[in-house]
Amino acid sequence: MERRKRVRLSKLQHNLGLSPDAPADGRRSSNMMSGTERSNATHQDTGELSLLRGSGACSGSGVLPRWPWRQRVSMAAGLLIAGLLALTQAWCVNSIHENLLWFSQLTEVEREISFRTECGLYYSYYKQMLQAPSIQEGLSDLIHDNLTESKRTINLLQRMNIYQEVFLSVLYRLLPIQVYLEPVYFYIYTVFSLQAVYVIALYLTAWLLSGSWLAGTLAGVWYILNRVDTTRVEFTISLRENWSLPFLALQVTAVTCYLRPQLTALQQKVMVWLMYVTTFCFCLTWQFNQFILLVQALIIYALDCVDFLTTTQVTTLYLVQVSSLLSVWLLQFCNSMILGSLVLSFIVAALFIKHCQSGLKTGSLLVRLGKLLLHSALVLLLTVTINYLAKKALQLSSDEHIFKFIKSKFTLGPTRDFDANLYLCEEAFGLLPLDTLERLAGTLLLYPYILTLLLLSGVFALAALHNLSRPKGGSAEERKGAADGRVVALRPDVAYNLLHTLFYGLLAFSTMRMKYIWTGHMCAVAAYGVCGKELWTMLLSTLSCNSKVLLRLVRHAVPLLMIGCLYYKFWPKLMEELSELREFYDPDTVELMAWISTKTPKRAVFAGSMQLLAGIKLCTGRVLTNHPHYEDKDLRERTKQVYQVYARQSPEEVYDILRAVGADYVVLENSICYERRHRRGCRLRDLLDLANGHIMDGPGENDPDLVPASHPRFCEAVKTDTAAYSALFTRTFHNKTFHVYRVKKKRKKSTKSASEPNATQ
Repeated sequence: MERRKRVRLSKLQHNLGLSPDAPADGRRSSNMMSGTERSNATHQDTGELSLLRGSGACSGSGVLPRWPWRQRVSMAAGLLIAGLLALTQAWCVNSIHENLLWFSQLTEVEREISFRTECGLYYSYYKQMLQAPSIQEGLSDLIHDNLTESKRTINLLQRMNIYQEVFLSVLYRLLPIQVYLEPVYFYIYTVFSLQAVYVIALYLTAWLLSGSWLAGTLAGVWYILNRVDTTRVEFTISLRENWSLPFLALQVTAVTCYLRPQLTALQQKVMVWLMYVTTFCFCLTWQFNQFILLVQALIIYALDCVDFLTTTQVTTLYLVQVSSLLSVWLLQFCNSMILGSLVLSFIVAALFIKHCQSGLKTGSLLVRLGKLLLHSALVLLLTVTINYLAKKALQLSSDEHIFKFIKSKFTLGPTRDFDANLYLCEEAFGLLPLDTLERLAGTLLLYPYILTLLLLSGVFALAALHNLSRPKGGSAEERKGAADGRVVALRPDVAYNLLHTLFYGLLAFSTMRMKYIWTGHMCAVAAYGVCGKELWTMLLSTLSCNSKVLLRLVRHAVPLLMIGCLYYKFWPKLMEELSELREFYDPDTVELMAWISTKTPKRAVFAGSMQLLAGIKLCTGRVLTNHPHYEDKDLRERTKQVYQVYARQSPEEVYDILRAVGADYVVLENSICYERRHRRGCRLRDLLDLANGHIMDGPGENDPDLVPASHPRFCEAVKTDTAAYSALFTRTFHNKTFHVYRVKKKRKKSTKSASEPNATQ
């Protein structure tokens, strides 16, 4: 048997724009520069340069080429390569996951422990549904759950985005695969298959933008090679983003196709339904959907302001978002967090102000700029007003920790808010590290991306100024079929993808965890820049060497050379990475889970860190006091109280807190009590000291208003087993990592008990 290192685990047809890579000239598109035929005539008659209007293959020609069989062969080849790249990505992440953990050889408890932090919590509901006597009883247990939060009954389908676990568990029950496939493999293979969907979505987006399936191939190759920065699915399988981002990528593909000109009425309806379905699936699978859709709504608003979209397109895109969110709201038992979301308030405000200001798109350039400023100010004011009133009416406070985090992140000076600091001190919520750009540059992705971004941004600015300075104003509908001698214009689908990558790029730079939304789409945009006909036309015209033969040669030879270079440089490295064998090794946690399963009552309530408790629920089924799904105000307050076991508190105060939440056992972790991973001021015990007004441990400065604590740190002092502690707590288990104490039922002397709300939701 091979020797393994032990390590500790701490993303059609041509009428829809899918032109084959064969030369196919034809259909012209509105709101773009003139097609090849008109463009040539314009060049001859006026000498003006037309930029970025669709022609030939790059615009998705609707005119059949001279040899239809060539188009069919090219289309088939493009779809075949898309499928191969998708399978390659799924195979890669599956192999890395297997080699990282030796997953196939793990015991059941070791496999479950490998679902770390919130991943374990989500997977536990899949396991719970499979263990239920029937689907109906399983659903009833989720709707009336009293295991996830002690002394409370909550509706998990309302609180959490776990419909994917419910769907998979039902599917596994119904399909005749139980004999051939274990439940855990059915789960992880589904998630890895979504990575294949992600690659296909990026492939189709690049193909739609450029008209060449070579762009899709390049985008897929880049996505696979930049796996470190495009996905983390192989070691965070159950994270909500791994379920939702493939659907977001599909939605971007559908939006890109919808914004292409000259679609038939039937094709438009199909695209609208595709946008709705993909947006709905995206929203259903991730609790942060409202913030991602808010950025997309801002993109639509910006394109509307500078006349890139028609009123019908704008309204349709907004209504797709609204209908998707409301559908999820219904499925989540009228979750108030959705109705109180900023994106819904913004869309209502934008549509209302747009309807009221009928003369917005008239007047000279300065007049229109002034109107836009006033329009934007009114939309912003109405958005804030609607959102404030909605939250007051709904008594909504579930998402206030996110706004605390944003406020603390972008304002100068430290904060002592415990919830905000939990996010601020995590690397994933910090700024994007510069080594990310170095890795992206190493795979030849960053340079064409930046060049494409600069060229498209310049064209976008010129096109926007041209649209705003039209003397008669008018809407995008009135410009359809406009004169062909325009100097600059930009296709709506290209403009959308440009703003998409810009807006989400800014989001990624501000919060590293959001880079996975940006880097995947970055591959499609860079591939469009390398393979798109329009940008090469601009560059060759600038060099005065533009010709059809040279253009065709360059836009096919360059991507082929890049793919060859990437294969030569990175294929051996990928194979080496796939051959590296490791093994899951966490004996202390395995020992803890085994002890809990065999030595404690099935209804025992456990207190501890959010991350560990998620694993305890998955592996043992015991009741928890708190957990990592943080989108609830009462839960956040309870978590802060339970974490006082790592603060400087008296044994009586800690006892009162634990008894108030119904805890029978408390698990203390040395890795938290003596934490060294974070810098001073970001260790969990430091966050608690700051929130409690106490001086922090170790050398360093403290704010002058902080005072020394009157008690030692509980997680340290309880191990001394002095009378004050042994009267309230009894150690029942310990190893190198964990110490478990039973919370005694009776106390020798009464003290003031802490208050804890008992809520039924």
